[in-house]
Amino acid sequence: MPYSFMIVKILPKSSAGFAGVTYNTDKIDRNQGELMQAANFGALEGLGRLRPQDYINYLQLISSQNKRVTQPQFHVVFSSKGDLYTKEELAGTAVKWLGEMGYGEQPYLIIFHQDTAHNHAHAVTSRVDKGGKKINSAFEKVRAQQMLARVLGFEFAQSYQISTKAQFYLLLERAGYAGKDFDEQKLQALVNKHLPDKARAAQIRSWFEAYRQQPDFANLMRQHFQLDIIFHSAEGRQPYGYTVIDHQTRQVFKGSEILNLKHLLSAGLTVRQSLVGESLVPLVWNATAPAATAPETPAPVYVRPVSIAADIDDEAILGRNRRRKRKARTNTR
Repeated sequence: MPYSFMIVKILPKSSAGFAGVTYNTDKIDRNQGELMQAANFGALEGLGRLRPQDYINYLQLISSQNKRVTQPQFHVVFSSKGDLYTKEELAGTAVKWLGEMGYGEQPYLIIFHQDTAHNHAHAVTSRVDKGGKKINSAFEKVRAQQMLARVLGFEFAQSYQISTKAQFYLLLERAGYAGKDFDEQKLQALVNKHLPDKARAAQIRSWFEAYRQQPDFANLMRQHFQLDIIFHSAEGRQPYGYTVIDHQTRQVFKGSEILNLKHLLSAGLTVRQSLVGESLVPLVWNATAPAATAPETPAPVYVRPVSIAADIDDEAILGRNRRRKRKARTNTR
């Protein structure tokens, strides 16, 4: 079936025989699948090469503790458009999704399939936990979609105000989420709702002016004001733009809305570039730059550290870079 973004589907219930295990291991035997993860199988994990029946026996043993659950198999498939998501990304998404749905401590198998035009991964586990209690299944089809949006980062990114689509995906990348195919109509609606916050931009501008000559400027802005600054630069060149993520008010600003880049760099900024993948090492300041006396500031606020990553305001170029990254990423993570 055609689709434009990742989907999760809970497959129909089956008997107590856990046919999903056999279905998926048969794919592996035919070189159409790959076992990505087998987790929480207790003593089985200390043994050597396991047979499909070993996994089935363990799942049946756990499930037998609750006779009221006559169809204990929980079989789920995660599908992406083409090869947009790698096997590692699909497997990682499946692991996080199982955790959000209450299956994180359950014994489960995750198998990647490569027998169709769309990359997809299956997860098989039991609806009965090791204490004999049935895992909550209330509204699970609705929750399935909600939890997928959460683990891909879409729930997080939607909580910020953005003015471009590129900013949405920059938020995901900076926070370490795998999501890359948010619904286009919903994304455009988020962009259309944006209203410039000139008062907040002016406040941030005043902080930049006060601190721009300080050593470790970017880290200082993050720690004191919860501002994440991302400079955009081609390899070996000075930055040509930047973006500011304001975590306190949950807004994303183009650098041009805050302070002219040339003026910002005039404080003595030089670039120490060491590209790891396509991430840019934080910019550093000249030791000879004149120091400014910093005004009083509020107590530091902890913000989870994130690396300075290259981003481009021009969405067309950002899309081109992402496609190039995906091609170079083949089976490397």
